[in-house]
Amino acid sequence: MTEIEGTPRAPAQGRVALVVSRYNELVTGRLLDGARACLREYDMPDDRIDVIWTAGAFELPAVTAAVAATGQYVAMVVLGCVMRGETPHFEYVAEEVARGIGAIAREHRIAVGFGVLTTDSPAQAFARAGGEAGNKGYEAADAALRTADLLAQLSRAPTGD
Repeated sequence: MTEIEGTPRAPAQGRVALVVSRYNELVTGRLLDGARACLREYDMPDDRIDVIWTAGAFELPAVTAAVAATGQYVAMVVLGCVMRGETPHFEYVAEEVARGIGAIAREHRIAVGFGVLTTDSPAQAFARAGGEAGNKGYEAADAALRTADLLAQLSRAPTGD
C-alpha cells in the first residue's frame, strides 16, 4: 500500500494568490496576516505572493475564478468574513461563496485554501482571526500549500497497471 500526503512547503515553482475581501477588513486583515505568516514559515518568497482585494465576500468566487484562469498560480488562499445579521442575507452570501470557491478548485484543479469565516458575531470573527480560536487565515494557507504539494505529487504518480 502506498500513502501519499501533502506537506506544507513552498511550491518549487509558481505563485500563490491571496484573494481577500475588503468587507469586514478589520477581520480579513488579520486573516491575511495569518496567511502571510504561514507562507513565510514555509519559505515562500514574497515576490511569488500576490494579494488581490475584492469589494466583499460575494465577489470572491468571480475574482478567484479569474485568478485561477490565468494559470499563473499553484495555490490560492481565499479570505473573507460573513457575519450573521437580522436578515437571511448571511445564508445566501455564505452558501454562494462556499459553493463558488469549491467549484473553482475542482474545475481548475488548483489548491484553494478556504479561509472565509461565517460567524454569528464580531467576537466569534476576531476569535478566529488571531484570537483564542487561532488564525483561520494561517490554517487556510497551510491547507493550500499541503494541497498544492499533494496535487503536484499526484500529477507525477505512475499510473496503475
